[in-house]
Amino acid sequence: MEIEFNVNGNEYKMDICSTMRLVDLLREKLGLTGTKEGCGEGECGSCTVIMNGKAVNSCLVLAPQIRGQKILTIEALEKNGQMDSLQESFIKNSAIQCGYCTPGMLMSAKALLMTNSNPTEEEIKIAIAGNLCRCTGYNKIVNAIKEAAEGDL
Repeated sequence: MEIEFNVNGNEYKMDICSTMRLVDLLREKLGLTGTKEGCGEGECGSCTVIMNGKAVNSCLVLAPQIRGQKILTIEALEKNGQMDSLQESFIKNSAIQCGYCTPGMLMSAKALLMTNSNPTEEEIKIAIAGNLCRCTGYNKIVNAIKEAAEGDL
């Protein structure tokens, strides 16, 4: 099946299998390996990307569903060799340990900040509720998102 879609500002036209998942298309067909697969069941959030401004689990999206859609992956956060302020804030606040959840966590946070530039702590917690982290606890992650929103970098 042939579909057209946009990933990180680039237009693609591709022949794909109707049962291919978005996470597999990104990693295997486009070489965008920043998106991680953890559980494959939509429970951990490691594979989170932004589709048309909303955070989605790419393991639960079939590739044909992205026809005509705009997808942003973790690779889209870097611009001209510069990290996004959200990435810098995660580093500054020690919100990264093993790093496996980080791409999904960043994309959930980015989706929030794209629609709400000044979220409350409760809104941040709700936005990242679908992302599991087994290393940091969540306080440093919440603080990093709050700091990025406040522009305190």
